[in-house]
Amino acid sequence: MLVKWIRLTVVDRRGFERGQRKWAGLLGEPGFRGQAGGWSRSRPGVAHLVAFWESRAFYDSFMARSHDRLAAAQVGTFKDAHIRLFAHEFDVKVGFRPTFGDADVLRLAHCRVRQDRVDHFMLMQEKVWNPAMAGSPGMLRGMLGRAPGEEFLVVSLWQSAAERGKYRPERVERLALRAQIAADIEAIAGDVVQLEPSWTV
Repeated sequence: MLVKWIRLTVVDRRGFERGQRKWAGLLGEPGFRGQAGGWSRSRPGVAHLVAFWESRAFYDSFMARSHDRLAAAQVGTFKDAHIRLFAHEFDVKVGFRPTFGDADVLRLAHCRVRQDRVDHFMLMQEKVWNPAMAGSPGMLRGMLGRAPGEEFLVVSLWQSAAERGKYRPERVERLALRAQIAADIEAIAGDVVQLEPSWTV
């Protein structure tokens, strides 16, 4: 599975949201598995979207044929688009599926990992972070994706912001020490996204 992550700054909110509804046209696309998004809870005007495809081949075919027609409705409504593609490496919890009706919050963690620490980083994701997240109240499911250049994206879906709030600083610090995250990671950036049900495809 392929995940596409888009982060952008919206300059015309009404126009952007109106255009966002046009992406319902993705439903007929071969290989399309689902899309969701919403507003950053910490950065005003920043929107995130995640789209899931069965494979890179299906995604490339869509980009060549239908993408520009669907995207036309949002031209001029945003700036600073940051787009990355990640290949699914493994699930967080079990049986990740790109459905969003039961989730309120999307959590994204974007990591650049030191080249010589990739194996350790992935082992710690599996042995330390996954069990901790899977055991957190309100955490539904998630996945780890990888892009070339030692770049990783952890996507997790949560039932509510209140439940996500329980997965908090002291616990995260303990886990980070156990996973030796400072030794593995060159840079990490994250965001918590309030999902907009009308953006779900």
